[in-house]
Order: sequence, then structure tokens, then C-alpha cells
Amino acid sequence: MQPRAERGLTLVEVLVALTIVALTLAAGIKAAGALSGNAERLESTLAAQWCADSHLANLRLSRQLPPVGDSEFSCEQLGRSYAGRVSVRPTPNPLFRRIDVRMLDADGQSLLTYSTVMSRL
Repeated sequence: MQPRAERGLTLVEVLVALTIVALTLAAGIKAAGALSGNAERLESTLAAQWCADSHLANLRLSRQLPPVGDSEFSCEQLGRSYAGRVSVRPTPNPLFRRIDVRMLDADGQSLLTYSTVMSRL
């Protein structure tokens, strides 16, 4: 009579399978965390862009060229406060001005820089 063959997994095989599952789950959690962080960054950048667009639209609606120099403004979008720094510089053509708007988050970190040229007309 032949000895009965045991069916089942050895302890080593079970440990290897558990290690593979643990590594897969850890990679999945890390990827999900990165996606969440990217979504938050995108939301902040988009809200800051709305602030910059709004400020530039107000400058255009005033129908006057802004004075050359630097200024600051604040804006609130999506329940967050943003600080904006506006830099107005002359161009070789006196009918135009270059306007750079730099948006900062509440911690003072730069989120985006928005540049445009505005005419007197």
C-alpha cells in the first residue's frame, strides 16, 4: 500500500501568497493616495485660476490700463482663501501693458502664474 498523499498548502506557500497579496494591497493604497493628492492639487489650482481670471476680467471691465507697478489682492473660491500678486509692466508699445498674476495658497505656496497683455482700447 502506498502512503496517502497529503493535499493542501505548506506553510511556506501560504506565507508567499500572503506576502504577494500584502505587496499588491500596499501598492494599491499608495496609488490611491497619490490620486487623492493630485485631485486636491487640481482643485486648488483650478480655484486659483478662477480668481486670476476674475481679477483680470475686472481690470478689463474698468476700461483703463492699470498703472505700472505691483499690487496684491485676495480672493475666496470653494471656501478657500487665495492671495494674488499682480505685476504690471510696460511694453515697447505704450498702448499695451503686460500683466502677470501670481496666485498663492493660504500657506504662501505658489499655485500658478497667469500672464496676459492688455490694451488701452
